[in-house]
Amino acid sequence: MRNWLPLQGYHTYKRIKRTGMLRASPPVILAAGFFALILLGTALFSLPFSQREPIGLFEAFFMATSAVTVTGLTIFDPSATLTAFGQIVLISLVQLGGLGFVTFAVLAAITLGKKMSLQHQALALEAFNQTSVSKIQRTALSVIKISLCIEGAAAIVLTLWWWREFPLPTAASQAVFHTIAAFNNSGLSLFPFSLAHFVDDPVTIFVITGSIILGGIGFSVLSDVSHKKRWATLMPYTKLMLVATLALNLAGFAAIWLLEFNNTATLGALPLHGQALAAWMQSVTARTAGFTSIDITQLRDSTTLVLMLLMFIGGGSLSTASGIKVGTFIVLLAAVYSYIFHRKEVVLFKRSIAPDTVQKSLALLFVTSALIFTGTLLMSIFEQAPFITILFEVVSAVSTTGLSRDFTPHLTTPSQVLVAVLMFVGRIGPLTLVYSLATQKRSRVRYPESEFQVG
Repeated sequence: MRNWLPLQGYHTYKRIKRTGMLRASPPVILAAGFFALILLGTALFSLPFSQREPIGLFEAFFMATSAVTVTGLTIFDPSATLTAFGQIVLISLVQLGGLGFVTFAVLAAITLGKKMSLQHQALALEAFNQTSVSKIQRTALSVIKISLCIEGAAAIVLTLWWWREFPLPTAASQAVFHTIAAFNNSGLSLFPFSLAHFVDDPVTIFVITGSIILGGIGFSVLSDVSHKKRWATLMPYTKLMLVATLALNLAGFAAIWLLEFNNTATLGALPLHGQALAAWMQSVTARTAGFTSIDITQLRDSTTLVLMLLMFIGGGSLSTASGIKVGTFIVLLAAVYSYIFHRKEVVLFKRSIAPDTVQKSLALLFVTSALIFTGTLLMSIFEQAPFITILFEVVSAVSTTGLSRDFTPHLTTPSQVLVAVLMFVGRIGPLTLVYSLATQKRSRVRYPESEFQVG
């Protein structure tokens, strides 16, 4: 037994030497890829010509982590601290992190005309949430085409619109940066106070929120809609996502407006149309995007709780958004409904949901909740701050939203390290959990049933 580990290590070394590859599960490879991208971003931010003002190594690492995980939490102002080169690096990391380095790896393999190995096929299947290898290339190409089309169209509209106020080069660069950030559901902005300057600007608000919704609804949904174009022929999952996304955005919009319309520090000082635009913006952006058009530090606690719920739910699967995902949330609601009304099956759009899917949703809910609890507990030990501010920061980090009650720059170093870890785990963790659930071995042992009291 004592010789087992050295023997295994020897065989592993021989395999790596022979094949040039270390066998690892897709989530491990994906996590390693994201971490390598973070280290690259850290190195680039540390270069003197990336900085207008000196930043430390940890500050560079934090910013790179926030960009790659498409979160948007920052401990310094990127518009004042980073040069034009540094800002290009920043938005490039957002693009790579949002669309996923796997997409680009698969496209590179396609371009070179190489066949994908079984290991790479498993990696791509996991990243694209597909079950068929034949769909990998088509999905990868669709991701790039859809992304570039949406980002390009939004950037053109914003460039022409902002040209009225800024010189054309400035308008174009700002439009490109913000449309990429919006589509990839990152709250990074180069404007002071995020998008507060455009709080009652309908064109800016609708272009940004439209990009956020399209980026967060899921590429499989966008692809299905673009190919079929008729409601009756859409897949049940596509219908579910379209209805649920609209319902969540409208519910958040109504709740925020009703709770804040007479708060002079947020919506109360705005005209009626400005209130509607600000409420819509905050409802959509809470779904893991992170932009703000009002001062969220002045929101009532009830409104803050609404935002946290929206952040916790997040966007769709196979999208640039995070959170537990809309599909998970709806499956859980359907399961609760079926149990309360004594239905034997969990049904959505006249389709039964497999028990494994329900169990996976429960596992995602529990693990994400446990992560938020642990993060909140640790940060409450490190920081002397109102509990709701700490909880809001943790939920924002775990869901990779990027909203903050002006708390991130003032955190102690242990809390900033914690936030960086939560952003990374929030982005990678659910994928790892889903993979482990999908690949677990079924036990052939069966035990007698027993009654356990619950509830």
